[in-house]
Amino acid sequence: MPENFFVNLFAAMYIGMAPLTSIAAIISEEKEKNTLRVLIMSNVKPHEYLLGIGSYVWFACMLGGSIICSAGDYGFWTGVKFMGIMATGIMASMLIRAIIGIWSRNQMMATSITVPVMMIFSFAPMLSMFNSTIEKAAGILYSEQISRMLGHINDLKLDVKNAGVIGINIFIAALIFVISFRKCKL
Repeated sequence: MPENFFVNLFAAMYIGMAPLTSIAAIISEEKEKNTLRVLIMSNVKPHEYLLGIGSYVWFACMLGGSIICSAGDYGFWTGVKFMGIMATGIMASMLIRAIIGIWSRNQMMATSITVPVMMIFSFAPMLSMFNSTIEKAAGILYSEQISRMLGHINDLKLDVKNAGVIGINIFIAALIFVISFRKCKL
């Protein structure tokens, strides 16, 4: 078994799970309680809103990521790379989950949509280790690319495929969030 196998496996699963429930619940609750309507009427921009709620969720998730990192047998610079990869994955996860929160009418709907999405993003990297078909299909997911990067953390070389897939996932999620935020009929 590779060194830090379970640390890397659980880190990828954590990225697919932790930010998901937080952001989607916050946004759907604000939508349900009409506080999001007040913010939109106060000319709060989508990026301001996402930065506001996302910053403390990102910080809390990074604290969890640091605990996972400390469970691994990493040197200082490898730990820094690990946390950088975690930070990127958490940000991508938060954007995708923010879309669920905006689309949901209430918290119950957000939770019911969140669970299947969470299972795809968190378990695809693990399942791709055992099935080549799943590995090919999961290659377009940011969580799979994060898992691959964590698997090669000691000799990490950022390539176009890893960065490109993660970047495209983040860009598409941010674009859909901004469009959804503006079109949100509250």
